[in-house]
Amino acid sequence: MVAVVSEQRDAGLFGPDSVTWRINGDQSMALAGFRALLLQAVHPLVMAGFNDNTVWFDDMWGRLQRTGDWVGTVTYGSTAEAERAGRTLRGIHASLPEGIEPESGLPYRVDDPELLRWVHVTEVESFLSTYRRCGGILRPGDADRYVDEMRTSAELVGLERHTVPATEAEIADYYDYVRPQLRLSRVAKANTLKFLAPPMPRWVRLGTPARPAWAGMVALGLAMLPPWARRLYGLPVLPATDALASVNGFIVRRALASLPLVITGNPAYGEALRRTRGLAVA
Repeated sequence: MVAVVSEQRDAGLFGPDSVTWRINGDQSMALAGFRALLLQAVHPLVMAGFNDNTVWFDDMWGRLQRTGDWVGTVTYGSTAEAERAGRTLRGIHASLPEGIEPESGLPYRVDDPELLRWVHVTEVESFLSTYRRCGGILRPGDADRYVDEMRTSAELVGLERHTVPATEAEIADYYDYVRPQLRLSRVAKANTLKFLAPPMPRWVRLGTPARPAWAGMVALGLAMLPPWARRLYGLPVLPATDALASVNGFIVRRALASLPLVITGNPAYGEALRRTRGLAVA
């Protein structure tokens, strides 16, 4: 009986008093996901791996759902569920063949720690940056605490904890280190254009505002990139750009917060609250 109760109240990898629960369950995550994908795309080897091993544009909604399920399970699932998701992802990565980045001729493997680290860091930095710029509340120390907490998710994909930035300052240092390797490849340009106007069913395109809303979110994701990343996309870097992007991000977050939870809520979060009822909440 003790084991059953313990499993029922398992707080998972982070728990309700973590910064991770607060940020990863925020409405700003919708926009943060766009920003993360656009930032990840400027690493040519990561982009080549994505392009060679995904049918994203053939199954866009399914891919988005699986990505959301991954984040939800790792953040809010039980320890066993998160570890199982990590084993599954590592197995998928290990099964993928080595590829060649077409412009440089460099080989890559999807499970290369250098590429996994880039994806992890850009995801964490995008989630944190977008949450902050959209009006999310951060107490002193919360930002570094979040970066440190998320190193646990890096271990799930196969990275060693000590090789992943633990603070915002370490993220900045990592970006300085990796920036010489970054560029907008032809594959990245083509996929960004597709990303702006992905395939949608006719009734969705003509009968709903999904197409302009999607394009607007992608454009806002681009505007919220770091200045050096916007330069890689050939976008203007003006002082007003960051301020306007933050204002628009705040508006988007407030608009999403006004929608019913059945639309914007993460089912894994609700299940986690039921499972951990009675534990401390930040």
